[in-house]
Amino acid sequence: MQRTDPDEEYMRYALSLAALGAGGTNPNPMVGAVIVKDGRILGRGYHHKCGQGHAEVEAFRDAQGKDVTGATMYVTLEPCSHYGKTPPCADKIVEKKIGRVVVAALDPNPKVAGRGIAKIRDAGIEVKTGVLADESRKLNEIFMKYIVTKRPFVIYKSAMSLDGKIATSAGESQWISCEESRLDSQKLRNRCMAIMAGSETVVQDDPRLTCRLPGGRNPIRIVVDSALRIPEDSYLVRTAGEVRTIAACTHKADPEKMKLLEDAGVEIILDEDHYEHVDLSSLMSRLGEMGIDSVLLEGGGGLAEAAFKSGIVDKVRFYIAPKIIGGTGARTPVEGAGFAALQDAVKLTDFETEKIGTDIVLTAGVLHEGGQEDAFISEEGE
Repeated sequence: MQRTDPDEEYMRYALSLAALGAGGTNPNPMVGAVIVKDGRILGRGYHHKCGQGHAEVEAFRDAQGKDVTGATMYVTLEPCSHYGKTPPCADKIVEKKIGRVVVAALDPNPKVAGRGIAKIRDAGIEVKTGVLADESRKLNEIFMKYIVTKRPFVIYKSAMSLDGKIATSAGESQWISCEESRLDSQKLRNRCMAIMAGSETVVQDDPRLTCRLPGGRNPIRIVVDSALRIPEDSYLVRTAGEVRTIAACTHKADPEKMKLLEDAGVEIILDEDHYEHVDLSSLMSRLGEMGIDSVLLEGGGGLAEAAFKSGIVDKVRFYIAPKIIGGTGARTPVEGAGFAALQDAVKLTDFETEKIGTDIVLTAGVLHEGGQEDAFISEEGE
């Protein structure tokens, strides 16, 4: 019987700790750390929230009173080497006289980019990298894109029947997916910093776009609304003072309506360069400049079509219910004119499927043809 590599075993545990920070660390990455000596775990920790202690610091705090000299530290992302809101973790590792450091993925952040590893090695500490690196990068796919491009990672989510309908021909849509899938989608709202919908969805459905998980974080609500059709008595406007809400519009919008919404607490992003429709690519750049690292795209077949055509979507997640709805006029996830030629259709990659309740959930990455190469530093061996 083949034995499990202890480095992978401890790193897997560190990754499970890192995942506990979901929804709290943005725009920082989720990171976990474990300190091991003579086969015994002395300390463990993870990054809880942006501005608070990093995983390494939390692990040292957990190991307080124990001798960590010569121990091995497992950390899911390269320790930082620069002063930010907290001191460099690489310095702390050297100070505590750790004997060996095992790292999953290196940090693409230009402020780190191998410098943390170099600082630790220069102190005479053995370093091994690349242990479960793919798992670490997948966990931090949002951070990995945002820290390099300064544009948010966009996830398109939809719940549909097996024959691709998101509502009946009469407009009934609650509920196509099962309760377990709906709970899982709330985890996405908690994980992403913002949620985005089109004006038609707001006008027709008056959604809340909040996170209903106990202790969850409400995402920033963004409405793409070129003419500012969003009703003043809609739930989003009425609660804009409680949950940050943004409306993106063009000069097509009535200035008086703009002021009314602003007075209600809605932030306005005006697309100065376009009139008929908000340019979604430009909007993503604006959101990135505002520190928004991730957007969950929900609702609105027209907005979905525009998002795919503009190339802003990075990942899709479909909840597929074992139901047949039918109906020529029944709504589908992506509407509008669509793509006339198959060669122009959106290509997906890295398919994953799972069963949640009675539904099948399909997740895939969007293949951007001619897109940039991965900005990650290659992992090295022992």
